[in-house]
Amino acid sequence: MPNHQRLRHFVTSFAALLERESGEAGIIREGSSLLRELVAVDDWLPEACAQPDPDRYRQYLLHVDSAQRFSVVSFVWGPGQQTPVHDHTVWGLIGMLRGSEYSQSYRRQDENAGALQPFGEPIQLTPGMVEAVSPNVDGLDDIHRVRNAYDDRVSISIHVYGANIGAVHRSVYQPDGTRKAFISGYSNTTLPNIWDLSQETTTR
Repeated sequence: MPNHQRLRHFVTSFAALLERESGEAGIIREGSSLLRELVAVDDWLPEACAQPDPDRYRQYLLHVDSAQRFSVVSFVWGPGQQTPVHDHTVWGLIGMLRGSEYSQSYRRQDENAGALQPFGEPIQLTPGMVEAVSPNVDGLDDIHRVRNAYDDRVSISIHVYGANIGAVHRSVYQPDGTRKAFISGYSNTTLPNIWDLSQETTTR
């Protein structure tokens, strides 16, 4: 049985963070510490939200705040799978739980138009590491491409976003910078029940 207490503690702590902190930089700073604590131990993710698909990566909703201030999802990467170049339009935190992934930031040659170019070196995330994206915080980027670092195994990362990310209007980008609108949705139609305490012991 997954240790649901860890995810419960995370979502209640993150909600409390948003109650006391409105600045995006502060949310990212403190939220990164909370997510780092969550992904430091791999005993809590429900098995149903860890299943790969042979054709494309999956995004499972684990929790969404009742006011849609934040959402928590698991990204499950099959061997060699990757995203297109895409944006988020809201802040996001990515914590590596299993395996490894590469994240490559992109920026426009011109701030308002033109082709996108890779910016900086790809960042490799390994278990326990946390990365942030944002369209509003200096030093962070909001446009990137992510891929599984492995061609022979599944990788899983845990993402936290400053909205109900599956309902956000976002964009993927062609090599010439052309945008195509999309809404990601989710791979699951039901949420994991992390609030049933009846089966838990006092040792957790």
